[in-house]
Amino acid sequence: MDISIHHTFIPHTDPEASLAFYRDALGFEVKNDVGQGAMRWITLGPADAATTIVLTPPAVDPGITDGERQTIAELMAKGSYAAIVLATPDVDGAFAAIEATGAEVVQEPQDQPYGVRDCAFRDPAGAMVRIQQR
Repeated sequence: MDISIHHTFIPHTDPEASLAFYRDALGFEVKNDVGQGAMRWITLGPADAATTIVLTPPAVDPGITDGERQTIAELMAKGSYAAIVLATPDVDGAFAAIEATGAEVVQEPQDQPYGVRDCAFRDPAGAMVRIQQR
């Protein structure tokens, strides 16, 4: 069987702020940008990768109740709704470059007891973005 990851979805609350984080701080290339205002879907990823992140408006599914929308908003505000783990050959260099853009630092680079060196940031909507050294 040959299966790969094609897209992953990360919610945004401010498409311009999220675009600035993923494009300008992380260096991802915009692959597609559809919609307008808060109803905007932005697809980004490394220039040479087929796997992409889709920044999406949260809770736009018409089957979601108002209570569920409120729960999603609360989880996003706490930073516990969405997460992604990225990889780089130089986590310390990546950390310095991303921190210099003013991104919200959650954890400076450190060696973890489970065998990886990583760091973490929050994107503008509160999603956890961990970066591990390859």
